[in-house]
Amino acid sequence: MPKSETGTGASSIFSRKTESLMKSKDYRNPANKNQETPEPVPLTNSMDNAKDQFIRVIGDLKHYVAYQRSLGTEFFPRSPGKLPHPRLTLGAVRRELGECKRCKLHLTRRHIVFGEGNEKATLVFVGEAPGEDEDRQGRPFVGKAGQLLTRIINAIGLTREEVYITNIIKCRPPRNRNPQQDEIATCEPFLGQQLEIIQPKIICALGSFAAQTLLKTAEKISQLRGRFHEYRGMKVMPTYHPAFLLRNPHKKREAWEDIKKIHEEYIK
Repeated sequence: MPKSETGTGASSIFSRKTESLMKSKDYRNPANKNQETPEPVPLTNSMDNAKDQFIRVIGDLKHYVAYQRSLGTEFFPRSPGKLPHPRLTLGAVRRELGECKRCKLHLTRRHIVFGEGNEKATLVFVGEAPGEDEDRQGRPFVGKAGQLLTRIINAIGLTREEVYITNIIKCRPPRNRNPQQDEIATCEPFLGQQLEIIQPKIICALGSFAAQTLLKTAEKISQLRGRFHEYRGMKVMPTYHPAFLLRNPHKKREAWEDIKKIHEEYIK
C-alpha cells in the first residue's frame, strides 16, 4: 500500500495543512477579519472572583460540618473515602423540633403532637393538624375522628402500631381553625424529614390540607381522591379526612374505595 494511504502519511499531510491553517488570519477570526482581539480580563478581577468563591466554599463547609455534628458525627476520616453519614432518626428530628416556638401556635398549644407508629411503616397517614383531644394527650388522632381512623386501619388488616400517623402541622390551631400558610410552611420541613426517614411505600393524605401540601396543588380533595399521586418517589392516595366523614357519612363509600386501592397496593 502506498505510504500516503497509511496512518503515518496521512498524519504528516494533515499536520502540514493544520499548521498552515492555524497561521491564517481567517482561521483566527473567520467571522470578521478586521475585528480587534478583545481586551483580557484584568487579573485583579479574576482574583477577586476567586476569593469570593473561596469564601462561599468555606461557608458551605462550615454549615456542612455543623449539620454532621447535629446528626451525631464525631470525626471525619483523614484518608480519602466517603464521609460518615449516620442515619437520621425520628427521635433526632423530634429533638431538633424541641419545644418549638417557630410560629404563633406555641402560644396556645398544650402539647406538640409529633406523630407515632412504626418507624419502618409501609403506610403512613398524614392529617392536617391536632384537635383538642390530641392537644391534651400529645398523640395524633385519638378523638372521635381518630377512632374512625383506627377502624379504617383495622378494616384492612392492620393496627395503628404497624402504620405511622402524623399531621402537616404539629400544634393545634386555636378553636380547631384551619391551618394558615405560615404555620404550614414552618412545620412542613419536619414532616418532610419524617417521610424521608420512614420511606413508606404509600402515604394516605387525609383531607384537603394534607393532600394540597404534599402535592403542591390547589385542587380540591374531591378532585384529587380516587387515584395515586407521587411525593418524592412515594405513592400518595388522597382521601377524605375522618372528621369530614363523621359530618358527611354519605361520603364514606367513596373513602372506602380509596382505602381499598391503598390495600391493594400495600399487599403487592
